[in-house]
Amino acid sequence: MSDLPMGSDDHLRETTLDRTELLNGHFLHVVRDAVRLPSGRDATREYVLHPGAVMVVGLLDDGQVVLERQYRHPMQRVMIEFPAGKLDAGEGSLACARREMREETGYSAREWAFAGRLAPTVAYSNELIDIWFARGLSLGERKLDEGEFLDVITATPNQLHAWCRNGEVVDGKTLVGTLWLQQVLQGAWALDWSADPAMPLPDNPPHEGS
Repeated sequence: MSDLPMGSDDHLRETTLDRTELLNGHFLHVVRDAVRLPSGRDATREYVLHPGAVMVVGLLDDGQVVLERQYRHPMQRVMIEFPAGKLDAGEGSLACARREMREETGYSAREWAFAGRLAPTVAYSNELIDIWFARGLSLGERKLDEGEFLDVITATPNQLHAWCRNGEVVDGKTLVGTLWLQQVLQGAWALDWSADPAMPLPDNPPHEGS
């Protein structure tokens, strides 16, 4: 038996018939679609349209990772998260990752690697988050948005794993990022690193083995 289902997905697909805009606010864009089900009956689907986002797993030279503590109003608590943010109109994924990392944490990276993509809320949003790894970090000045308040912290991978295990970390994207981090550090999942063209090269770049 195959690990993945084969054949057509037509018996699962829904057809969009019409769309009604429910809210187009500063942060959320909510619509209601009228759809035809595979059975032929009609139904409605309400969900959030999202431009996409990025998350950055920043690796420090001492083996720790860069994290944030930020109050999230819907959860009514401070959350531990990897740095992340929404794409601006017309902005590329890597450009967004660079910007969010620099603005929120002050760190710039000498090298970047695209890891993968996650869909955090498939039942009520089309949001996709690109997962980036960054290394060769250098610390500069943060430039937080107006009304944005967060602490930048660091942790070892073992500390982060423990926080995920005991419920201190419950943010979905950070749990996925921790899985990626674990697999990368174990050598199970490889990354294709590229130098950031915006970063100057060191005078004597260190030799790295394969």
